Amino acid sequence: MVKKQSESGKPAESGHGDDNNALGRIVTAAHGDVLLVGIDRPRKLNGFTNKMLDELSRAYADYEAGPWRCAVLHSTGKHFTAGLDLPNIDRGRPLFDRSLLDPVGLYPPLRTKPVIAAVRGITFTIGFELALAADFIICGSDARIAQLEVKRGLMPTCGGTPRMIERAGWGNAMRYLLTGDEMNAATALRLGFVQEVVDPEAVLHRALVLARRIAEQAPLAVQAVIANGRKAHVEGFDAATAELGTASGRLRDSDDVKEGVASFVERRKARFTGR
Repeated sequence: MVKKQSESGKPAESGHGDDNNALGRIVTAAHGDVLLVGIDRPRKLNGFTNKMLDELSRAYADYEAGPWRCAVLHSTGKHFTAGLDLPNIDRGRPLFDRSLLDPVGLYPPLRTKPVIAAVRGITFTIGFELALAADFIICGSDARIAQLEVKRGLMPTCGGTPRMIERAGWGNAMRYLLTGDEMNAATALRLGFVQEVVDPEAVLHRALVLARRIAEQAPLAVQAVIANGRKAHVEGFDAATAELGTASGRLRDSDDVKEGVASFVERRKARFTGR
């Protein structure tokens, strides 16, 4: 079960979770309509264990089923994650519980709500793949990003290869995928892997600011944008445009559209309900 912090509490940064839990944990904290999902094993550079992978799937499933309108995936301590802690990973089982929700978005059911990744420090292998699977990335200026798998005789298996190619093009992606070299935050921004670079101590705050802005928008419209964008990515431009009429028609019949129009006429902030 995912352990949750108080409604008003900040995500733990001290690493006290390791005192009683050597295999780490995923912590969640609700901030109004935003859910923070934290990777919490700082003494081991937030290296993932099977326990943490299971809890992450559960946290994403809880987010999808819950009342929150946006989520932020972040970390405790100064590093996002060094990747999988291989001695504590059972390679004979899927990394994520497929009965829940896949955080890297490779297997259905896929999430319908937005996720922002807030990364800083070491962001290796599955850490970068988790970030790329989010809708966009806020990055600390101290970030050290790498897909190291080829250095271990492996390959990225959580979507890193196609998503890096999608963001940066074949040559730019292969430059780092085939060498396992690290890139810094400035390079990641230039290549389109991350969308903003901020001071490391401001990463979570900036992500939370943007998450709250997203949460203020009409939930059905936000989800429709994600769904249509995903269709364009997977099935192509024609498939995405072919469904625009149907998708926009569903939105036109919603209470949120009526509220959006009313708020414009009355010159006030909209109060969307997701209906």
